[in-house]
Amino acid sequence: MQPKELESVHRRYVKEVHKTRMWVLTTQGILFLLFLGLWELLARTNTINTLIFSYPSKIWAQFWAQLLDGSLLPHIGMTVWETIIGFLLGTILGTVLAAIIWWSPFLSRVLEPYLVIANSMPKVALGPVFIVSFGPGLFSVIAMGCAISVIITTINIYSSFKEVNQNYVKVVQTLGGNKRQIFTLVILPATIPTILATLKVNVGLSWVGVIVGEFLVSEQGLGYLIIYGFQVFNFTLVMMSLAIIAVVATLMYQGVAFLERRLTSQFK
Repeated sequence: MQPKELESVHRRYVKEVHKTRMWVLTTQGILFLLFLGLWELLARTNTINTLIFSYPSKIWAQFWAQLLDGSLLPHIGMTVWETIIGFLLGTILGTVLAAIIWWSPFLSRVLEPYLVIANSMPKVALGPVFIVSFGPGLFSVIAMGCAISVIITTINIYSSFKEVNQNYVKVVQTLGGNKRQIFTLVILPATIPTILATLKVNVGLSWVGVIVGEFLVSEQGLGYLIIYGFQVFNFTLVMMSLAIIAVVATLMYQGVAFLERRLTSQFK
């Protein structure tokens, strides 16, 4: 095939990919608008209990009112800050633990069953332990966000380390490479896609941990607003907080996905 023909095929392929992406985004937008419209209609016709489920226009009015009076942004900022810290700590600690376990076969055999047990434990049950250890405040919430993701990060990345093609390892060993060089030249680069995929999983896990932590101890944040809304039977406040969490978590996920695309394109 001639270069001009190849270029033409590539252009058609890129155009088709772009067209498919636009159709997907359009369909997603239509489904979302239909969901909001149906929700609003059911509420306006008293088909659903508006005290419990509220409705989109009322939630928007609540959001706009609290945004204008300045009472909402501190709660959003606190939760986002706690989530980012918990997300980074869980990812970094999990990756470091996976590297340590891979480095020592003896340690791997000793700790592997404990990792399985730790992963099966309900992390939410550790909340009271963190409150006693760190006090009822910021550190307990961050610890909760970190605890939710650190074990699954360790297991996923360690498993990826073990699955690296051993032929590459043998090549480095044949050339006289030591274990540190094997890790930096073979193991770590080969597991970059897994690490990036784990980042996307950790976004959701960190949000879960932080919100649960705020349920237990916080006096500020979106988790606190949810609990407060339940206590005063203001379910519009609850729904508004859940909507904000969904939007911000989606933005954070898209940021990690963008980082994944940039990094993976460099390794191709």
